[in-house]
Amino acid sequence: MTQIIISGVVAFLFSILFTPFLIRKFSSEGLGQEIREDGPKWHLAKRGTPTMGGIAILLGIIVAYTVSSLYASVSGYGGATASGLLVLGLTIAMGLLGFADDFIKLYKNRNLGLNKKAKLIGQFVAAIVFGILIIQFPNEQGLTPGSTSLSFLRDIPTIDVTFGDGGVFGVFGFLVFLAFMYILISAWTNAVNLTDGLDGLAAGSTAMVMGAYTLITFWQFRNSCAVAIEASCYQVRDPLDLAILAAAGLGSCLGFLWWNAAPAKIFMGDTGSLALGGLVAGLSVTSRTELLMIIIGALFVVEAASVVIQVASYKSTKKRVFRMAPFHHHFEAGGWAETTVVVRFWLLSAMSAIVGLAAFYGDWLSSAPLG
Repeated sequence: MTQIIISGVVAFLFSILFTPFLIRKFSSEGLGQEIREDGPKWHLAKRGTPTMGGIAILLGIIVAYTVSSLYASVSGYGGATASGLLVLGLTIAMGLLGFADDFIKLYKNRNLGLNKKAKLIGQFVAAIVFGILIIQFPNEQGLTPGSTSLSFLRDIPTIDVTFGDGGVFGVFGFLVFLAFMYILISAWTNAVNLTDGLDGLAAGSTAMVMGAYTLITFWQFRNSCAVAIEASCYQVRDPLDLAILAAAGLGSCLGFLWWNAAPAKIFMGDTGSLALGGLVAGLSVTSRTELLMIIIGALFVVEAASVVIQVASYKSTKKRVFRMAPFHHHFEAGGWAETTVVVRFWLLSAMSAIVGLAAFYGDWLSSAPLG
């Protein structure tokens, strides 16, 4: 528990103290956000606001995880684990991809940043490497950081993405698994990225998701099958390390939110949104709760779905379902104040997290031995 608290506090302090440095640096260099011509006209007043604040979020997570791991090593509790390092690696990889996009926008004066092909290739490479490594590194109990089974509240053993071991489906099944990893990771990174369109929306919503996953992974640690084999125990490798990472994400988001809340003094940019999307995806895979993340991160799902629906509708019928997409702009276009949209979407995110936590705990109760 101490390691989780250390991680959250260090991440919060680093993020809240380092973000003003980024604000001053980018402001002094005249590097600010450009507003796309096809974007909401009422956002033009935000032109010039410093961006790339996600650097503080990403570094906060890295520093917090490092400090917590060092504390654990010195205290004799172990240290960094395969699961933690793989999720952190995915977070960093997505953050670097976002950094490249932001860098091109600001320093190369290309408002669209990286082209779609470059982004897809970056996500593809990171997802493939993560997918290959996630089923390596078995511990003493034979558990790897991830599994090839689809998971909801736990692994679903009857649904193996690889169609089982060996045989005619051996290579093909593994390729299907890697494709699944790519879809999952690109979906979450893009979903968080699309949510980052209003002051404080992505940071606040992600903080709630990270808070939920801090509780989930800590509960998995307290009820791990490595401690006691019983019907309700969890077959998850390194759940404590995952809780440390989730707490780091929570702390970094809250520290950044201090400066990103309306009226925002800095935006997280793709550096932050893609990094947080990678963290969301990585935690869902390693905690064996891939489908549960859809409930807890429902706001991200709705935001991404609104864009897909809008594009599909317009291309097929030349009609728009929403006034504007992503979904948050629909309400802005309807006359809602930005802060009203953000607060209400935070409430939706909080309710989604509560429903997800209730489902997770309910499953444990139903499996726990009576008495």
